[in-house]
Amino acid sequence: MRGAVRSVGRALHLPVTGTARGIRKATHAHGAGESGLGKLIELHAVNGAGDVMITVALASTVFFSVPTDEARGRVALYLAITMAPFTVLAPVIGPLLDRLPHGRRAAMAGAMLARALLALIISGAVAGGGLELYPAALGVLVASKAYGVVRSAVVPRLLPPRFSLVKANSRVTLAGLLATGVAAPIGAGLHAVGDPWPLYGAFVIFVAGTFLSFTLPAKVDSAKGEDVALLAADEEHLHGPLRKEAKRPGLRTVGPAVTHALGANAALRCLSGFLIFFLAFLLREHPLTGESAAVSLGIVGVAAGAGNALGTAVGAWLRSRAPEIIIVTVVAVVLGTAVVAALFFGAFLVAVLAAVAGFAQALAKLCLDALIQRDVPEAVRTSAFARSETLLQMAWVFGGAVGIVMPLNGTLGLVVAAVIVAAGWLATLRGLIDSARHGTRGRTRVA
Repeated sequence: MRGAVRSVGRALHLPVTGTARGIRKATHAHGAGESGLGKLIELHAVNGAGDVMITVALASTVFFSVPTDEARGRVALYLAITMAPFTVLAPVIGPLLDRLPHGRRAAMAGAMLARALLALIISGAVAGGGLELYPAALGVLVASKAYGVVRSAVVPRLLPPRFSLVKANSRVTLAGLLATGVAAPIGAGLHAVGDPWPLYGAFVIFVAGTFLSFTLPAKVDSAKGEDVALLAADEEHLHGPLRKEAKRPGLRTVGPAVTHALGANAALRCLSGFLIFFLAFLLREHPLTGESAAVSLGIVGVAAGAGNALGTAVGAWLRSRAPEIIIVTVVAVVLGTAVVAALFFGAFLVAVLAAVAGFAQALAKLCLDALIQRDVPEAVRTSAFARSETLLQMAWVFGGAVGIVMPLNGTLGLVVAAVIVAAGWLATLRGLIDSARHGTRGRTRVA
């Protein structure tokens, strides 16, 4: 009898343990387990799952529960109350985290725990209709961005041998996307049980992430190899004792590759914000042919998510040493797709544009991260990530605001989308190509 009970227990336990072992094998492959990158990949998956639970709850409350005209006002109010203060607070995150080189694991754990507690606050606001929803949502944004900045600064310290930064960033990001894809339908199912339930799920996930943060290798908190670094341009002019007297490098000296890549990414992020809000309202009023509004939104959302995942996967596969060329290429592809979609507006081309935009945004962002990790000194890298993320967030909000106020005309909307991309591409094309042609000598390497 006891043997039979054990056999049944093993049979029930095997799917769980087998899945866990399979995930662990994938995340720890190619030296990622030995370097500690595998732990970061798993932590980022938890982060993605928790964030999407909160997103499901907020979207259901702010967007889907009211008519289109009222939803426009509520979404605009949400952006104004949460994003405007966020653009003020976000630049402070980097300098504060620069002062915590020995506390990165604690900073990531704190960001997880803060979102766990804020999820409970939002659950009460959703149930009772309280105004604390908006400041709590702002807190979630700030905590999420703090986690993202630290995570980006940590990746170079966990880089396995023969791993490029683009490939490492791709693996981490892809794990977050896959976790998001798994958690989103779970969150929708929890929402069917009751409005606060996705937030209860987020609370559990972020509590688990709090403990998982401390399983990262101790070298994440080590300051070894983090002496003041010099940019390549400075190294050409400073020699001997003068190099020891060099001042702490500032973010204004990061070089043209990073600044032009940031401009191109801002154009793509602006396009993302525009498409999200414009298509959300357009498809509510004018769904795809033969489909309901919910199905139409789902098709476009799945296309964008698939493109984002594919872009991340391609980033893990590419071995290019010139991220600048990748950025120029993907932005050009998006521009061409937007022009075609505007000229021949239709359901298929809308889905294609969403997929291509998602693909380009993911791959271009990975290349931007790699350029920051490659060209920006360790001493100010977290500040560089924080400020770049702030600019990208502002671009997304600007694009979203334009999408909210645009007339619900598909052709006109996609013409505006093409103009947004063209402006970013033309402004950064020459600078990125020149940076790729001349290369970067003496790149900073983290010990």
